[in-house]
Amino acid sequence: MASSVELEGSRVLVLGGSGVLGGLIATELARSGARVMLAGRDSEQLQQQATRIGPQVPSVVFDLAIPSHAARVVDTTVQHLGGLDGVVNAAGIVAFGPLAETDDATLDTLVAVDFLGPLRVIRAALPHLERGLVVSISGVVAETPGAGMAAYSAVKAALSTATIALGREVRRRGIHVLDARPPHTET
Repeated sequence: MASSVELEGSRVLVLGGSGVLGGLIATELARSGARVMLAGRDSEQLQQQATRIGPQVPSVVFDLAIPSHAARVVDTTVQHLGGLDGVVNAAGIVAFGPLAETDDATLDTLVAVDFLGPLRVIRAALPHLERGLVVSISGVVAETPGAGMAAYSAVKAALSTATIALGREVRRRGIHVLDARPPHTET
């Protein structure tokens, strides 16, 4: 993260907090002094992650595929943490297979969860962020798509493009925006 972003005492919403990657990111944020809110679909996994991180880590169950959940997860975070200084989007699903064999339901879910959902949450969070941060994990597939990953690569590329554009839109507000593109990870 940029050196000008102060994590000590910051309040950060971690989307995908019930997953391996989101849990690791939340743990590192907490070690750096941030107060985190874990958000994800699986309440049991959220509770396990929260317990691992610390006794005061709140969590909220939500689904990126449900448009109304975006504002709810942001509002819940603001209420529990007393404000919001950052959003980390480590949520998502993956779909492998040739595009010709990818059904409509899979395409719709990929777009909803990996692209539209994060944008809705970030949009809902922006009024609360002052000199904060937004991090989206788009992944290396956003720039180097592979065979059997056309739909997944496309939504990650869309998320990457939106994240980069957002950075330009909010730069003057002092909001740091990062499009992180890690290689394939086993989560």
